[in-house]
Amino acid sequence: MDTIIILDYGSQYSQLIARKVRENHVYCELLPWDASADKVSAYHPKGFILSGSPYSVYDPGAPTLPDYILQSGLPVLGICYGMHLLTHALQGKVAPSGEREYGLAQFECAEDSVLFPSGSQQVWMSHGDRTEQPPEGFTVIGHSDNSPIAAIADAQRHYYGLQFHPEVHHTPGGKEILRRFAVDICGAKAEWTAESIIQQAVEKIRTQVGSSTVLSAVSGGVDSSVATALVQKAVGKQLTAVFVNHGLLRKDEPQQVEAALKGVLGINLVTVDAVDKFMGLLKGITNPEEKRRIIGATFIRVFEEHARQIGLPPFLVQGTIYPDVVESSAPDRSKAARIKTHHNVGGLPPDLGFKLVEPLRYLFKDEVRAVGEALGLPRQLVWRQPFPGPGLAVRCLGEITHERLERLRAADAIFTGELDHEGLLFSDQGGSAQAFAVLLPVRSVGVMGDQRTYDETIALRAVSTEDFMTADWMPLPHNLLARVSNRIVNEVAGVNRVVYDITSKPPSTIEWE
Repeated sequence: MDTIIILDYGSQYSQLIARKVRENHVYCELLPWDASADKVSAYHPKGFILSGSPYSVYDPGAPTLPDYILQSGLPVLGICYGMHLLTHALQGKVAPSGEREYGLAQFECAEDSVLFPSGSQQVWMSHGDRTEQPPEGFTVIGHSDNSPIAAIADAQRHYYGLQFHPEVHHTPGGKEILRRFAVDICGAKAEWTAESIIQQAVEKIRTQVGSSTVLSAVSGGVDSSVATALVQKAVGKQLTAVFVNHGLLRKDEPQQVEAALKGVLGINLVTVDAVDKFMGLLKGITNPEEKRRIIGATFIRVFEEHARQIGLPPFLVQGTIYPDVVESSAPDRSKAARIKTHHNVGGLPPDLGFKLVEPLRYLFKDEVRAVGEALGLPRQLVWRQPFPGPGLAVRCLGEITHERLERLRAADAIFTGELDHEGLLFSDQGGSAQAFAVLLPVRSVGVMGDQRTYDETIALRAVSTEDFMTADWMPLPHNLLARVSNRIVNEVAGVNRVVYDITSKPPSTIEWE
């Protein structure tokens, strides 16, 4: 399949470049800037994109342009730092800007270009350096108020540089710019579709697994469900899926998972009721990190026990997706502080000897959803709201009890049900990217039925985001919030106060724990 290689120089937007290219149905790979020539050439790329970076090209130890890029004779698109890198490598001049440019800008196309149409368009700038003199053979094809040289091109060698970021949603025409580069300039075929993804995945799974049996750990989330469905399509009855119900799922979720995987897809699904086990171990625990540790370790023990009961198949399905892969190999991210521990089947003991089957390893979340729909999974499952591995344990702040979990489930179902009724639950319909209720261990005085109450508080959270790295709180209609609040305090015993979280990420995280 035709491939565009994106070299990651540490920009916070690098993954967005890959997503935007893929949205144009062109396959691409995001690799560290210092990936070896052999690794890159194995993809037989049609062209290269150089990402932005927090560095300046003149910084000591700044990332450089690999020799094989210019030696390849392939088209190159440099974005921000990538433009400076291309300029610097070809003997142009890069220098600090007299006036830094961050945020929205108006870009003016100086001449007709295959990269973008003539005229003016809104773009997103984020730079402290700028190209002062393009290399020999380049012409200036666009400018902004603070960037006299905002876009350059050497049409003969198919080298292009952009000072702005076409990959962010603040540049509305950016997706088309990346399509023009990948398809019109590089000549890459737009053949990366859900159907082609499924076809390739099925062939690869069959080659890897052969006639062996396969085990899948199903959490009820989108990734594990789609991964399991893909493997089921490839190997059928060779697959057994294990669904561990730890009692920390949303209302009716265990039944929905069983109905989708067993009823709709006919997967051999083993459901393990481990609710009492988890609840017993979580009794009295209030520290969120301790909750996560207990849930992760207990999940592993329960899963291991049932894996042994069915003979320890040699292969294990895991719902790893592309952002997980990218973040584990991205430059300058090894020193990131741990905000919270992530619960994943990847913590299974190595002595179990599983070989991993990861059919979603090179897919973004939106691609996973498209594959899920193409496989026939119910929309309610495919577009399910993101859900933390420890489940409601990290939305039920304080001690976890059966009573408090039921209280939280009921409030969450009311909130998400009302959002769904108003068309605000799913991001593909213009709604929230993530919405949920949180039960706080905070009691306050209320009055219900002319009597004093002293009950708990529900916090509601709904955010909009494209990448979950940053998120904005959603300004939901006041009448909707009023209706949700009224229903919760009237229908959910033990709650007499409802608040709405209007904090963005950062400084907060999306989840409360």
